[in-house]
Amino acid sequence: VRGQVFSKAFDSRTRRCRISNPLLGELYSYTEEPEFALNRDYFEEDFRSHARGRRWIELTVEEQRAYVMRLLDALEVTDRDKRLKVARAILYLAQGVFDECDTEVDVLHWSRHNIFLLYDMGIFTALLELLSMEIDNSQACSSAVRKPAISLADSTELRVLLSIMYLMVETIRVQTEDDRPEWIAARETFKNELASPLYNGEPFALLLFTMVTKFCSMNAPHFPMKKVLLLLWKTILFTLGGFEELQEMKVRHRERLNLPPLPEDSIKVVRAMRAASPPASAMELIEQQQQQKRGRRSRRPLVKQDSLDTYNERDPFKNDDARDEEEDPEDTDSGIEGEVDPLDRDVIIQPPPPPPPLRPPTERVNFPKGLPWAPKVREKDIEHFLETSRNKFIGFTLGNDTETLVGLPRPIHESVKTLKQVSVGITPVIIPLFLCSFLHQIALLKLLLAAAPTSKAKTDSINILADVLPEEMPITVLQSMKLGIDVNRHKEIIVKAISALLLLLLKHFKLNHIYQFEIVSQHLVFANCIPLILKFFNQNIMSYISAKNSICVLDFPHCVVHEMPELTAESLEAGDSSQFCWRNLFSCINLLRILNKLTKWKHSRTMMLVVFKSAPILKRALKVKQAMMQLYVLKLLKIQTKYLGRQWRKSNMKTMSAIYQKVRHRLNDDWAYGNDIDARPWDFQAEECALRESIEKFNSRRYERNRNGDFAPVDNCLQSVLGQRVELPEDFHYSYEMWLEREVFSQPIQWEGLLQNP
Repeated sequence: VRGQVFSKAFDSRTRRCRISNPLLGELYSYTEEPEFALNRDYFEEDFRSHARGRRWIELTVEEQRAYVMRLLDALEVTDRDKRLKVARAILYLAQGVFDECDTEVDVLHWSRHNIFLLYDMGIFTALLELLSMEIDNSQACSSAVRKPAISLADSTELRVLLSIMYLMVETIRVQTEDDRPEWIAARETFKNELASPLYNGEPFALLLFTMVTKFCSMNAPHFPMKKVLLLLWKTILFTLGGFEELQEMKVRHRERLNLPPLPEDSIKVVRAMRAASPPASAMELIEQQQQQKRGRRSRRPLVKQDSLDTYNERDPFKNDDARDEEEDPEDTDSGIEGEVDPLDRDVIIQPPPPPPPLRPPTERVNFPKGLPWAPKVREKDIEHFLETSRNKFIGFTLGNDTETLVGLPRPIHESVKTLKQVSVGITPVIIPLFLCSFLHQIALLKLLLAAAPTSKAKTDSINILADVLPEEMPITVLQSMKLGIDVNRHKEIIVKAISALLLLLLKHFKLNHIYQFEIVSQHLVFANCIPLILKFFNQNIMSYISAKNSICVLDFPHCVVHEMPELTAESLEAGDSSQFCWRNLFSCINLLRILNKLTKWKHSRTMMLVVFKSAPILKRALKVKQAMMQLYVLKLLKIQTKYLGRQWRKSNMKTMSAIYQKVRHRLNDDWAYGNDIDARPWDFQAEECALRESIEKFNSRRYERNRNGDFAPVDNCLQSVLGQRVELPEDFHYSYEMWLEREVFSQPIQWEGLLQNP
């Protein structure tokens, strides 16, 4: 509360700022902190003449609407500086008129109220026009290209506009229990507007993609990429839907195609998983042996690893039979290594406060005891099984026929029936989405490479720090430390936004149409996305997960409500009290899931993982004791174990055991033995060309104007058919009367048949 006596202890302030919204705080760099007061000053300067001594929160809704209309009119002035002042006043409203609030909760409340008011008054459309003007501002672009060093001041107008638009998209996107009916209707309207080509004939997300490609082509180096990427991610998330919406769409599509329901919800299954102990290195094993000799070996009690596991620990519907209650603590932690890791105390990921609410009984996850996933089988596996059986018992094959079982013994009939009862992956075809082009994907990967912690600065690389570096470089140690933290935080947020955006697009493309997913995946593979992700993980991943590149007291909205404590070099070096950076953990999981999607069922791409020696890199990532991250690492290890040789499998039996326990099983998949039919020499170029050929055939058949006649659609409209001009042979008019008599008049016509139902 303003005016309250605050403790001078830095750690107590760090604990109090936990309620700050990280999704809003990440929008601003710490270098932008002085601009909060600037926004307030421009608002109060204009509002003072309108309100006559009253505060914004004391006005009626009609008075507030009248003032917003005044600001909207002022946005249309030709003076650039005056427009910027008005835009800053609007940004202050979107930020929750924090100078009139006493708590962070009040700031978020008034921010939500003001944003729905701004949208209702048409502010977003006006901002979009200004954004288009700034994107097309050739003078600003050419000036930025000529500058040797670009700073925060070069992107002021763009940052203000993008900040308002991000706050509007993110706030309206999130639904709360106390939303008014008009807000719910406004949310649907806004969602449809963002998804439709209302903005210069293209969706809003495509405009943001254009900004990304223009920045990466060095034509607009002053664009604030962090804000653009965050806004692009939230726009895609709002218009297409997140993972929960994807799961609901899958269920609806399967019902429409009369397919059996999904065997489980993958999100809920992962929530019920527990992390495993990481593989022990040689030095750790030696240390354990020495501790055993000295008699100092001790066991820790089993600790849950993350918020998902916290839910599982407190689940009242968890199986509580006698066997579970009497289990030995040694057996319950079925880790990758059976021994207790002496570094466990350093790698346990504790849950963030507060713990998630308990799930209602209707959402209980039911799966067979022992294995978390129901097994799956592909159509290809059923075909291979039938081909082998027919060759053995009949002596000939029937191609891709999976229905004919004539001549096969009864056990084969039962086996095929069992295989077909297992979930078979089928992708439905619905209305196509817009595809991000190859240039868009290249641009995203360039940004990801520039933001990766393992990347080295090069003279020809793009500069992603244009919207974080101040005009005057720091001159003290404290300022240098603060800027260093801000730069690292800036890169982490960019990685987070790009990884989430790519994963979300891939999942939607795969659900929408399998060839959309395949063409985008192939573009990413050709752009070296696989080695890029492996390079990202080829670092001390535990240091990256536990990085403390945050100054909690400077995060919005904490910094605008509470008095600022005195920052010291010691407090900056210590960081906040959180043990792990959940932002970086989120990015790592997203990148692992992208890598899984690119390599799944692709023999040549799996061999790329082997060629790039990804196994030791991925094994090091298992040291992060978080269930979801370990699951996707184990998936990547599973698909390449057959190619790593018997000696690798023999020396990594604990890892193989963890794969068996945690990863879904595929029937007829000899992943652990190396004698699968796909374990053959690989030809990367041939497989990718075959895939591209299939995609091009599909596109030419569906979308090209000069279609093959065999695949042309049939015109069943009588008026359209009779109105077509038909090319007749030159001698047709000589025999026309004879043809008419023979083919028309002499043929009996049953006219009453037209009145009967077919």
